[in-house]
Amino acid sequence: MPEIPEVRQRRLEVARRAFQELYAQCFWSADPNHHVVELDLPWIIRNLRQHGGHRGYRIVAELCR
Repeated sequence: MPEIPEVRQRRLEVARRAFQELYAQCFWSADPNHHVVELDLPWIIRNLRQHGGHRGYRIVAELCR
């Protein structure tokens, strides 16, 4: 079943906010001005799981709904 555009947009917004808020903890090796796109979601999720602690896991749960 294809994703509804609103769901895709919500996931991107959550991922972009997580990238900004947890940049120093999870994404420090990336360009701080990187614009998160849909293809980045697996990378965002992986880094949140590995380095984001409890907060990262909560965000991943929201991304994977």
